[in-house]
Amino acid sequence: MNPILTSFQEKAEKVVQLLTDDLATMKTGRAKPSLVEHIKVSVYGGTWMEVRELASISAPDANHIIISPWDKSVLKDMEKGLAASEARLNPVVDGDIIRINIPPLTEERRQEFVKLVHQKAESHRAMVRNERRQAKSDIEAQKDQAGVSEDDIHNDIEQLQKITDDIIANIDGLAKAKEEELMQV
Repeated sequence: MNPILTSFQEKAEKVVQLLTDDLATMKTGRAKPSLVEHIKVSVYGGTWMEVRELASISAPDANHIIISPWDKSVLKDMEKGLAASEARLNPVVDGDIIRINIPPLTEERRQEFVKLVHQKAESHRAMVRNERRQAKSDIEAQKDQAGVSEDDIHNDIEQLQKITDDIIANIDGLAKAKEEELMQV
């Protein structure tokens, strides 16, 4: 396979992974450890660490997340960091653990999240298209190189389009799955 295509595929797969990670942090009205595990909090005098690096995270039921820090001295820092995060959580310190109540989403809020999923998916599709545009121009730049025929260029561009279509379909599938998850009551 042409190294340009290999490079494009790697970059496109990173975009898909970014979207997967991004969608995992969205609240769906159900408690899941993934809602908080990537949130960064300032601990130990200014060191930024993810919650999953500092504590065990569990979701004993659909409405609660329990975070149990391994080092109890970071409990207050974690509480502040979680409260200040974009996730709009309301952490409560209960002894040596942090409890987070996840209220069920209203229909209106679900619709807002679905719109957000569509926006995120579109921005990630745009990233893939930008990478495709760059890869296509790199392939076309090989036109005057020795040992590269027009058929090779044509085949590489067709293969580039096939890879792009597969990646876009993957992004659409992730968005659809998240939308279904959000709309589930």
